[in-house]
Amino acid sequence: MWNLWMLLKNSGFFASGPVQTALIVGTCAALVSAVIGVFTILRGDAFAGHALADVSSAGGAASFLLGINPLLGFLGMAWIAAFGMEFLGVRKVRERDLATGIVLGAGLGLSALFLYLDVTTTSTTGAAVSVMFGSMFSIPQSLIGPALTASAGVFLLVGLLYRPMMLTAVDPDLAAARGIPLRWIGLLQLLALGLAVAVCALAIGAVLATALLIGPAGAAIRLSRRPAQAICWAIAIGLTAVWGGIWMAYESYYWFSGNAWPVSFFVVTLVFLFYLAAVLVAKVAGLSARSKPVSWPHCEV
Repeated sequence: MWNLWMLLKNSGFFASGPVQTALIVGTCAALVSAVIGVFTILRGDAFAGHALADVSSAGGAASFLLGINPLLGFLGMAWIAAFGMEFLGVRKVRERDLATGIVLGAGLGLSALFLYLDVTTTSTTGAAVSVMFGSMFSIPQSLIGPALTASAGVFLLVGLLYRPMMLTAVDPDLAAARGIPLRWIGLLQLLALGLAVAVCALAIGAVLATALLIGPAGAAIRLSRRPAQAICWAIAIGLTAVWGGIWMAYESYYWFSGNAWPVSFFVVTLVFLFYLAAVLVAKVAGLSARSKPVSWPHCEV
């Protein structure tokens, strides 16, 4: 471990300004996606998370067009989509997915329009790649503060609503019987999800944000039946994938003769490999790989 640390230190990895910014923003994305991702999967909102990530691309594209903070663009469109999905949808999963699909289609249409306007009416170059697939080494230091603030918002919401969100996710009928307002809890969870999606989209792009949002949490649920433990597993997997992806992208400049590969590619690849490993570990350990998160009401919340 010491030798690895000295190797990184001597290579100039931590001395690079873009690397420092990427590590901070990437860490924020890994932490918030791990925390809210577990609740997202338990509630059956994986499709909603995917939709919010894709729809947020319209806000990212609009930010290039209007010259505003891209994180605000991602977040604003994600929150608009969250309100639309919650108030157009109902409790039945099929009808909720229908509302999500409608909002997703509308958001992608706006994204196509804004990206077209970026190309035809401004001198912005590379907007589509940055919005859709991210450019972590190009994130300006001025976005570190907003990313930290958005991450703090996720932690605050989850910390205040942990038990209602958990009970609503695993047993909505019991939650309703205890007087928990399901619609408002669902909306607040989607708003927290929107915050997480905005940070992830800023880090690795709107299209690939779903991988970081769902992958570590899905792997963690395979490894543990307890929510708190699953969140810890998701954090460990997410951080390893993000930090490892940043290091591999940095080193790839030397691997491929000066042609560095995208950070987002390495991050998503590591997330995928961790998920496969979690499935194998769960099978070897005797955990049911086909078990559903809805069995968690019987565990300790």
